[in-house]
Formats: sequence, structure tokens, C-alpha cells
Amino acid sequence: MSRYYELRELESKAPKLFGIPTGTKLDEMFYRVEREGDKYVKKPLGGIPHLAVMNITGVPDTGKSVFAEQFAVTQASHGYKVLFVTVESPANFLYTALKQKAEAMGADFSKVEENVVVIDAAESDELRENVKALLDTMAYAIKEKKCTNVIIDSITGLYEHKEVMARQIVRQVFNFLKKFRQTGILISQKRSAQASESAEAAGGLAVAHIVDGTIVLDKKLIESRWDANLYGLPLGEVLRTIRIDGCRMTAHDSRTWVFEITDAGLIEIVAPLSEYIKMRSRG
Repeated sequence: MSRYYELRELESKAPKLFGIPTGTKLDEMFYRVEREGDKYVKKPLGGIPHLAVMNITGVPDTGKSVFAEQFAVTQASHGYKVLFVTVESPANFLYTALKQKAEAMGADFSKVEENVVVIDAAESDELRENVKALLDTMAYAIKEKKCTNVIIDSITGLYEHKEVMARQIVRQVFNFLKKFRQTGILISQKRSAQASESAEAAGGLAVAHIVDGTIVLDKKLIESRWDANLYGLPLGEVLRTIRIDGCRMTAHDSRTWVFEITDAGLIEIVAPLSEYIKMRSRG
């Protein structure tokens, strides 16, 4: 029989609000507001909210997997267990990518090897097509290895030919992550007809509506003199942007920021787009 709760009964179950570092400047873009005397002060959270399930979306080659890998290395190098469910690329390629990231970040790769647990759904039809089988495998790994973070790259791969089931599948995964008290990163892909700057992805707004927050990565090709003059970049260059579209768990910076993917393959957030344009026009 279902039951109800009085609000005070939930106090002991309420999660504490603090940040889980991503290894990027996004850590400074989530904050909470505290009262000090007669004024309110913003205090950076230091990462995405603890136990949040975040949707990372964008058109192809915007840096979604780079972000996921950077997050995994950051957490693993600090001694926290990360369950990485790879749906797109076979697990052996993930090993190479994480090793390169660790070297670029100056992290101890032996700690990354020890603390990253991988489920290879890319080469298992059963895990990709049967959500229950995948969640059972994830539950076993989380219990056995005491994982605290989960990355699924990508959640879209679980319903790529059955988008009508997107909401049901995302809801199952979301509820699972909440039940097992995991901080989650879900990578979602866009269809070609969807606006690149929106939170919408394959399956519509199913992911964005259900999860705790969405981060949108985008890129713009400089292909006209107008673009070149506005952004201060030569024709043919690519301008990459990142934006926290929303987060129900805490306050956040909602501006669009410019970022770069360095030669070492790391995300480096540069400046808000408005300030970037001013700097380039002065330069």
C-alpha cells in the first residue's frame, strides 16, 4: 500500500548539497545562495550537485564524450569509484581515451585504472536492447565496487531505433540512479532537425524533462564575414559554446560560455560569450 509523508519525516533522507568536481570551470558555475547578515552571497558549489542526474547534450563532435571522460578521470584520480557504461564505443577504446586524459591532466593513471569500472554495452546486444539486463548488471557493479558516480555514453544508444520508448527508458535509468544514490552523467545525442542550442535531443524532451539538469554543448562554423567580424575569428574556424540550460537542484550561471578543446583533448572554458566578443573586437 502506498503511503504519504509529512515533510519533517523526510529530513533525514534529504541529500546534502555540495559539488562533485568535473575537472572543468563548470565547477564554479553551480552555486548556492546563503544569507550573511543582511545580504545574500553566492557561494560556488565546486561541481555539479551531489546525487544530481545531469543530461549532457549537443550535436556531434561538440565535446560530450570529452566532458564525460574528463569527469571520470577527475573523480577516479580523487579516489572515487566511477561506473562508465559505454554504449557507443567498445571498452578498449575507452581505456586509451582515459589514459590520454589522465596524462594531459597530470593525474595518476594507476588510480584511474583502479577506480573506473566499465560495462561494455557497445558490444552486447542484450545490454543495449534490454534495459532490465543493463540495470541488473549496473546494480551488481555498483554494489560490488561501491561506485558513487555513473556515466552512460550515450543514453540515446539505448533507444536509437525506438524513440517512442525514450521517456520510459530514461525514467527507469533515472529512478535507478536515485535508488542507488549515484551522481549521474547521461550523454544524449540530437537529431539533425533539432535546434543545436536547445535542450532537446533524440526522443524529444524526454531526457531534459526527467533529469535534474541539462548542459548544452554547441559549435558554430565561422562561414561569413558577419560571423568573422562578430566573433573575431577567421573564416572556417569553429566557435564552441557551453551552457547550463537548467538545474532543479541548485542555482547556476545561465550564460553561454565559450570553450576550447585543447590539443591535449581537454575542455577549457574561456569566458562568457558576451565578454569573449568584446575581447575579440578590442583585440
